[in-house]
Amino acid sequence: MSLPRIGVVIVTMGTRPRELEALLASVAKQDVPATRVVLVGNATPLTEVATAAVKIPLQENLGCPGGRNVGLRTLLDSGEVDVAVELDDDGLLIADDVFRTVQRLFTEDPELGIIGFRVADEHGHTERRWVPRLRADDPMRRGPVTAFLGGGHAFSLPMLRQIGLWPAEFFFGHEESDLGWRALDAGWTILYEPELVLQHPKTSPARHAGHYRYTARNRVWLARRRLPVPLVPVYLGVWILLTMMRMRSLTGLKAWWGGFAEGVRTPCGPRRPMRWLTVWRMTRLGRPPIL
Repeated sequence: MSLPRIGVVIVTMGTRPRELEALLASVAKQDVPATRVVLVGNATPLTEVATAAVKIPLQENLGCPGGRNVGLRTLLDSGEVDVAVELDDDGLLIADDVFRTVQRLFTEDPELGIIGFRVADEHGHTERRWVPRLRADDPMRRGPVTAFLGGGHAFSLPMLRQIGLWPAEFFFGHEESDLGWRALDAGWTILYEPELVLQHPKTSPARHAGHYRYTARNRVWLARRRLPVPLVPVYLGVWILLTMMRMRSLTGLKAWWGGFAEGVRTPCGPRRPMRWLTVWRMTRLGRPPIL
């Protein structure tokens, strides 16, 4: 059996040149070389980046999912890649056998659609919010999950051909949930593999402009697009309650409610709710789609 061919997609806005240089070097040192590496510049020309990767500078910022879609389409159109590894431009592969392990895992399980990497800071610590489980006390617990982190993961390209790419209209936030729920609903497996590590600085998601607005808007869009009708008010009600309990910023609260209202009144894209069988599968995996 031939091993799957690895492609890599990295999206950058050109604001972290040193981190990007280090990431590209860590990709190049893998003991199984990538067949193709694609670097997408979101509203950046990439002229200062010295790399053998395919460079695609974009005139405008398409957001994280939109930029990744450009790279994924390049891999899909090439016909030379079976698995796409996507990495944040401020991440770092600290081991040189990451691609070899990804190859092995996809070879062993033909139903495997997504592998989620473990994200850890420069001290090896994994924050609770980086563990794709509700019970996040043990970041080293491997197994099937219902979610993955966008910073470091691998996709089966046959899966992407079946379920489609990232929801580009989300721009930033919850695009992982939308894609992950579609994968689960189509019968694919999401595996959290803590031995695959992406080193990433400890940062707050609120550092991104528009974080609260996009988070609220996209959560409403996600519910409207993917949940059976009875679960939509339950899911949104749970997250309203959690947000009100956690929010410490009046400005953030105002932006969040503005985004929530935007999510209610604006088009969210095609509605294709998951099957109740998928709801039950997610519940058995420890995270029903109301949390």
